[in-house]
Amino acid sequence: MHEQGKITALIVFGTRPEAIKMCPLVKEFKTRSKINTKVCVTAQHREMLDQVLKLFDVEPDYDLDIMQREQSLYDITAKTLCGFQRVLEDCKPDIVLVHGDTTTAFASSVASLYMQIPVGHVEAGLRTHNIYSPFPEEYNRQAISLVAKYHFSPTQMARYNLRMEGRASESIYVTGNTGIDALKTTVRCDFHSDYIDWAQNSRLLVMTAHRRENIGDPMRSMFRAVRRVVDMYGDVKLIYPIHKNPVVRKLAHEMLSDNPRIKLIEPMEVDEFHNLINAAFFILTDSGGIQEEAPSLGKPVLVMRDTTERPEGLEAGTLRLVGTDEQIIFYACRQLLDDPEEYKKMSTARNPYGDGSASARIADVIERML
Repeated sequence: MHEQGKITALIVFGTRPEAIKMCPLVKEFKTRSKINTKVCVTAQHREMLDQVLKLFDVEPDYDLDIMQREQSLYDITAKTLCGFQRVLEDCKPDIVLVHGDTTTAFASSVASLYMQIPVGHVEAGLRTHNIYSPFPEEYNRQAISLVAKYHFSPTQMARYNLRMEGRASESIYVTGNTGIDALKTTVRCDFHSDYIDWAQNSRLLVMTAHRRENIGDPMRSMFRAVRRVVDMYGDVKLIYPIHKNPVVRKLAHEMLSDNPRIKLIEPMEVDEFHNLINAAFFILTDSGGIQEEAPSLGKPVLVMRDTTERPEGLEAGTLRLVGTDEQIIFYACRQLLDDPEEYKKMSTARNPYGDGSASARIADVIERML
């Protein structure tokens, strides 16, 4: 039921990274008297999603609970599309807010289009312009941009991408990234954990690696490189929270588990992970959101991919693309470990991803436009 004089905004997400970036938006919307906020989760990720919901104290109004073992893109798309149809019929929202580039966001956008319900796209306009890198995320975000009525871009460069694709200037709002909003909640100077204590008096490297297109030989190359780095430097330790994908986990244990200065651990609670990267010397990743989070904390990031949809970080100097070649990753790590000037240049570069007020800017637009 619609509350009189209020806009009904339905916020949908399904993965842990989406939840980290959408929960601050949910919290902001719930402070607005003109917005009736509803939350739908698909649970494309289940356990990791629930951890974030608990941390931010967000209770979904709808839970599609679609996750199954060894789920395919076909499974996720079909279950989300059909399940979200029923949610839309019950909720009758004035606007649907989706995030980023997941299959949850893509399928939810299509379901909304079929009912001619306006879509607001949070983190709109990121591009690699290679539809297979990252896969299927680059396709998803381009497709969502075709559907969306409101584009909430984190940066001016993302806005430029949308304008080049023909999106109307008045439909695009540069807000900053809601992931930076989340850090205000999670990072604390008095935070302690066993893992941070284990890394005391060492230079801690934190790695995340799970990209679909990197599984197999590229990931073996990445793991060989970081193993060589830890073997070479006695004061370096590495922590790798391993993704739930069983193929990734098997490979990581085969190649990295027998070094006492490498810890392979379960995916962490969001607040613990954010405080872990705050304690790190630098980050190695093939993930997306950490390319925004780490620079906000003054941490250099080596991106183990051939492309990135976050070129602002490259321009600012906080990120460096190193691909998946063992030698290139190895030498990039050595440069940051051996060259204080190079490290300083990357760690003190300007963060291009916003000031932590993105959620408030998005809520302002929704109230004004609807």
